[in-house]
Amino acid sequence: MSGLHRDGTIAREGRLDRVPAVFGPVVEAARVEVTSAFGAHRLHSAYLYGSIPRGTAIPGVSDLDVLLAFRDEPGDADHARARAVEDALDQRFEQINGVGILLCGTRKLLSDLERHDLGFFVACLCTSWIGDDLAAHLPSYRPTSLLARETNGDLDAALVRWSHQAAEATTSTDAEVLTRGIGRRLVRTGFTLIMPRWGGWTSDLGQEAALFGDYYPHRAAQMTIAADVARRPSADLSVAGMLIDDLGRWLADEYTAVHGKKAPRP
Repeated sequence: MSGLHRDGTIAREGRLDRVPAVFGPVVEAARVEVTSAFGAHRLHSAYLYGSIPRGTAIPGVSDLDVLLAFRDEPGDADHARARAVEDALDQRFEQINGVGILLCGTRKLLSDLERHDLGFFVACLCTSWIGDDLAAHLPSYRPTSLLARETNGDLDAALVRWSHQAAEATTSTDAEVLTRGIGRRLVRTGFTLIMPRWGGWTSDLGQEAALFGDYYPHRAAQMTIAADVARRPSADLSVAGMLIDDLGRWLADEYTAVHGKKAPRP
C-alpha cells in the first residue's frame, strides 16, 4: 500500500537529494539564515517538510516549510527572529510563495503526549536537515485510528479560530493566507479520517482529496475545492466561509464520531 514499508509502517517522506535544483539556493540560504539567527547553543536540530524535500514543489507556487527544534522551549525573541528569517527569504527568492517556520522544544517533540502528533510529524513527515535527527528517539508508526485521532482530532478549535480570522481579514493577502491554511488542514483531516480504512499514507493533496472522495462522494466536490485553494489560495472569503461552516463543521463532527477527540493539551 502507498507510503508504507513492507512491514506496514509508514515510510518517512522526503530526502535532501529530492530537493529540486531550482530550490537548492533557497534551502542553502535558509541554512545560513537559521544557523546565524540561532546557533548551536539554542538550536538542537532543524528539518524541512512539505513539497520541497518530497521533490514535488512548483516554482512560484510552493512555500518553504521548516521545523526548528530547540534545546529548551523557544521564547518570544526566538519567534521574532524566525519571522525575520521568513520575511528575508520570502523577499529574496521568487521560487517560493511564502516561508513557514515552526518552533518547538525537543522535550515537547519527544514527549509521550505528542508521541502520535508532533512525534509522528518529525519521524515521518520531516526531513533531517541540520543537527542530530530526533527521529532516532521515536517509534515506527502505522495508519491507525489512534494516529488519526492524535494528528487531526481537534478540528473544532481550528474552526473557531478561522471564523475569527475571516471576520478580521481586510486585505486580499489576509484572505489568501487564510484560505490556503484552511484548505491544507481540511484536506489533511479528510485524508486521515479515511486513512485507517484505506490502509496507507500520502501527503499529496490531490491524492488525499481523491481518496477522501471515494469514501464520502457527497463531499468530494467540496474537498476538491479545499485542495485547490491549498495550492492556489483564493481571496474570496465566501470560499473560506463554505470551507469553515459547511465542509469543516461536518468534517469535525464526522471525525469525532469515527476516531474521537484528540487528547487535551495543557
